[in-house]
Amino acid sequence: MGAPDRVWYAAYGSNMCTERLACYLRGGRPPGGARTHPGCRDGRPPERAEPVVLPGLLYFALESAVWGGGMAFYDPAGGGEVPARAYLLTTGQFGDIAAQEMHREPGADLPLAGALGVGRDQLGPGRYETLVCPGSLDGIPVLTFTAPGALADADLAAPRAAYLRTIAAGLVQAHGWSLRRTADYLGTRPGATARWSSATLLRALEDVAGGD
Repeated sequence: MGAPDRVWYAAYGSNMCTERLACYLRGGRPPGGARTHPGCRDGRPPERAEPVVLPGLLYFALESAVWGGGMAFYDPAGGGEVPARAYLLTTGQFGDIAAQEMHREPGADLPLAGALGVGRDQLGPGRYETLVCPGSLDGIPVLTFTAPGALADADLAAPRAAYLRTIAAGLVQAHGWSLRRTADYLGTRPGATARWSSATLLRALEDVAGGD
């Protein structure tokens, strides 16, 4: 079987927010971010977007060059559930988003056979160079990218407020969560607890549209 022409990209961090994802698709700089992204070869919006829940755990580690502070990563073997947002994209768009996540120029499709065959494929040592395929949706594979190691190997770090606000906006948009539920979730993730509690994070999220 040949490579699929479309995949679902399961975003579990700031890309759950459609405005943030648009900076990767069309190019641009997200509010509060420190980098301007070049955009994809194909800048069209996703064909569809659906709320999904992935098996595993969200955690924050290392330091983001865009936001400062810890970055969101996904450990599929971490236990629990991770709310995410699946975007139906071309395989080229998915590859270009992954390239920009690694601060590389877009323009090359990713080899997907390994991840589609066994569920996981480490393409390189980079922070977002490990592909994970947790399943399929409507017969189309779901893919995301994360760090090569697991939570136990991570150098945990607390995320900054601007980053968490963008993730929170995505959770509100995709899953209809209240800000209180969002703060309870994000504030208790590994890495976040070094700086945030549910109460302090709730105060920091007060300006997210659509919350309560």
